[in-house]
Amino acid sequence: MRMLYRYPQTRFPYDELVSSNAARSRTEPEFELWHTNTLAGNRYFDIEITYAKATPEDILIRATATNCGPEPASLHFLPTIWFRNTWSWGRETRKPMLREAARTMVEAKHDELGRYQLHCEDSQEFLFTENDSNFERLWNVPNHSPFVKDSINDAVIHDNIDLVNPNKVGTKAAAHYRFTIPAGEKVSIRLRLTRTDLGSAGASPRTSLSQSPVGEAPAGARELRAGVALRAFPGEELRSDAFSGYNEIFSARRAEADDFYNSIAPLNLIAEHKTIQRQALSGLLWNKQFYYYIVEEWLAGDPANPPPPPSRLSGRNSEWRNVYNERIMSMPDTWEFPWYASWDLAFHCIPLALIDPHFAKGQLETVVREWYQHPNGHVPACEWNFSDVNPPVLAWAAWRVFQIERRQTGKGDRAFLETIFHKMLLAFTWWVNRKDSKGRNIFEGGFLGLDNIGVFDRSASFPDGTHLEQSDSTSWMGMFSLNLLRIAIELAMENHVYENIATKFFEHFLGIAAAMNNLGGKGIGLWDEEDEFYYDVLHTPGGRYLPLKVRSIVGLMPLLAVETIQWQLIDALPGFKQRLEWYLAHRPDLASLVSRWQEPGMHERRLLALTRGHRMKCLLRRMLDPNEFLSDYGIRSVSKYHKEHPYRLFVHDEEKVVNYEPAESQTGIFGGNSNWRGPVWFPINYLLIESLQQFHHYYGDDFKVECPTGSGTYLTLNEIANELSNRLIKLWVRNEKGERPFLRASDGAFNPATDSERYWFHEYFNGDNGGGLGASHQTGWTALVAKLIQQQGEFGTIGK
Repeated sequence: MRMLYRYPQTRFPYDELVSSNAARSRTEPEFELWHTNTLAGNRYFDIEITYAKATPEDILIRATATNCGPEPASLHFLPTIWFRNTWSWGRETRKPMLREAARTMVEAKHDELGRYQLHCEDSQEFLFTENDSNFERLWNVPNHSPFVKDSINDAVIHDNIDLVNPNKVGTKAAAHYRFTIPAGEKVSIRLRLTRTDLGSAGASPRTSLSQSPVGEAPAGARELRAGVALRAFPGEELRSDAFSGYNEIFSARRAEADDFYNSIAPLNLIAEHKTIQRQALSGLLWNKQFYYYIVEEWLAGDPANPPPPPSRLSGRNSEWRNVYNERIMSMPDTWEFPWYASWDLAFHCIPLALIDPHFAKGQLETVVREWYQHPNGHVPACEWNFSDVNPPVLAWAAWRVFQIERRQTGKGDRAFLETIFHKMLLAFTWWVNRKDSKGRNIFEGGFLGLDNIGVFDRSASFPDGTHLEQSDSTSWMGMFSLNLLRIAIELAMENHVYENIATKFFEHFLGIAAAMNNLGGKGIGLWDEEDEFYYDVLHTPGGRYLPLKVRSIVGLMPLLAVETIQWQLIDALPGFKQRLEWYLAHRPDLASLVSRWQEPGMHERRLLALTRGHRMKCLLRRMLDPNEFLSDYGIRSVSKYHKEHPYRLFVHDEEKVVNYEPAESQTGIFGGNSNWRGPVWFPINYLLIESLQQFHHYYGDDFKVECPTGSGTYLTLNEIANELSNRLIKLWVRNEKGERPFLRASDGAFNPATDSERYWFHEYFNGDNGGGLGASHQTGWTALVAKLIQQQGEFGTIGK
């Protein structure tokens, strides 16, 4: 594991960043660190931190600082070890201890975790304090101890050794190194974190991420951190030379890592594509983080502190008392979003399955266990509000992880698939009961993770009873139905009981298709014949249906609800086949909406889809139009048509406007610092690519669509999927001018001399020029590029 931190040689410009951004309007770009003079003249240190294991419980750490500036510069290096504070809140009174055991070694003792040693080669001194909050600084009340968590920082900055514990004990400690580094030169320090009492204290880390939280002990991962990243750390007895074989171990582990990633990458990938893929996958591993949030305790407050306000008991997350978060989770971005989000997590698991299918499966199992999923079936969204509604993509992710592992190993994990399937039955029922208010298979959805894409806040309710019939939430449910149908068919191959459940989801899918075409039997659908596009429809208490004619990816999402099934699978399930034949005979009006059972496609496949033939071509015509959705770097979230033709709607005497905004949001509404009104986002692009591949599995090479629209060039649906994949990949690929498009919003952040093979994986990308926006380490769902590179490389279509 390796990371780089760029550290300024001058005072960090906190005040300038705050004041400059406060003075800017939403129409101006963010004022970033590289817009200041802080990094001018390359006056910074590049700090590279690398971890390697001698054994699973013996961790080697190397930190190297390079002076990138033009003159010598001083650096204080403070590798730090600390215990997570479990003793200050009134529930746990036992307190661990760190102490100086030798001039270059700190010993750590914990009642559950046992004993550890942190060896710091040639350390000049150790600074000790307590990992307790500075009450005086934060709340102007006396501290419980004269030594608090920021004492080490203050002692170094103010050159005041009296601020740290002279007895060399505490719960937080740092080795203090002082260097003056010549221009262009580097220094390195070596650390070793090792366990000394193997077999005597502390449980071994659990291997399953889906076990009960009661009594669990993911030991070092939970409570002891070293350096800059969280790690478990067993080891060996104290030796006279703790660094024996150190460099050889590092070299061996680096070679093993190179071999591992080379074994994953297709043979025909060029070095640039391999590097992009490897850094995306590495980002996924760095974005693992221990997450601790027990809602019952949070609502009650800490016994050692004043009780929380009564409003907490009826406020945010108060209905989620079952939630017991105490796991290592895959985060969207540990720098900017240090909490899991369930629909983000589903996308993380696809590239994760390439390198660690066990962890990917464990993540999906975890979020549907009874201490996460609500008893009513709702899967928690994220800590901001567990009750928010996110797209139901966990079943899709489970099916894809199952397929990826089966392809890698020759055998899929049916127990995992069955486990997820049972919990998805609860989730599906929650959607039907809670988000289909009229029982008509049209879903209102709510937030749905697309933030500000709508005309108004789609998670809000109207006081007069007006409600929104949503194209995307209904499409998500169509996709959800097909995901569960396909999983049920797979499970039915070994257990015929699942045939009946497969039939249930087939019937539900037909109901959704019928409802999309005929809202409440009124002859009105979500499809607009004039514009040949899907729109949300506003339904007023007076019975009026008003289509909200915003051309956004919401209208493209019916494409996501598609599945092809090989006929031999149907033949193998007589009960399911009999029910299908009944529908073909007795409800041809429904079956004709979604299926082509009488018309076998490529390789005898049958098609189930919300959009077929004419409507699919209409959607693709808009989606592949450069003047609408198709950018050089993927599919935009809102059509560029709205740049010149904003959509306007008056709601309760207030005008609502949707424009095409390709970069950061220019409004502060219900999205905060993200924007779904024009930029390119990876998750929806990825699903659209998979849907095109599914359609191609049925239609084959004879079915072609103009791409780009107006170009006169016609491509198969699989070729279009390849084209979109390559447009997304080239966000990081150097173009003919030597530019990497993702950097266009970060001009000045990268040093051309040293950063030519360093990449950021942003939250979203400018819909016009591909510049990276939002969180800059969103690996995260932007790590999906690793899977795109993988499949494009395997099929020999990357860059073509």
